[in-house]
Amino acid sequence: MPVFVIANPKGGVGKSTIATNLAGYLAKQGHSVMLGDADLQQSSRSWLALRPGSLPPIHAWDISDGHVARPPKGTTHVVLDTPAGLDGSRLDDVLRIADKVIVPLQASMFDILATQAFLQKIAARRGKFSAGVIGTRVNIRTRAAEQLAHYIGTVGLPVLGYLRETQNYVQLAALGATLWDVAPSRVDKDVAQWEATLRWLED
Repeated sequence: MPVFVIANPKGGVGKSTIATNLAGYLAKQGHSVMLGDADLQQSSRSWLALRPGSLPPIHAWDISDGHVARPPKGTTHVVLDTPAGLDGSRLDDVLRIADKVIVPLQASMFDILATQAFLQKIAARRGKFSAGVIGTRVNIRTRAAEQLAHYIGTVGLPVLGYLRETQNYVQLAALGATLWDVAPSRVDKDVAQWEATLRWLED
């Protein structure tokens, strides 16, 4: 059962956008997918509560009386969203079960500096899992994208791709939906930006 972890201790970088859309892609492929949070608030349940029953199902954690969270029986793929500030033993617990780690990162020097120590920690622990970076809210034709790729290269992690800033993600999230739940013609530019990341995840 592969476990995909979406992590960055900085908030507002697009972790939930990537987590929900990855879960939506896997569900569209016919997998039994669990989308969970690596914190007690389980905020992904709020998004899942908006998801229409007509769409491919995505499941939440099963929470026992002792507040122990576990994947529902029959789960084949797990996507874990993580909270801002994830560090220390909580980060170690998440990385211990990860098969692939995706780090969303905006192409601003402030975001890069705020995430620098975390990226170095992830790079140092590679081998136990695979890890890569997705540039979020990035125009690939800009100098900022070049600078982001250069910096990530010095850390030793691959840049999996770049996701542009678009209202598609905002509007679909409000409906409990993902890029793979609507007509392809509506989101073709955004789906194309995911292709390299999905190939990496399926490798």
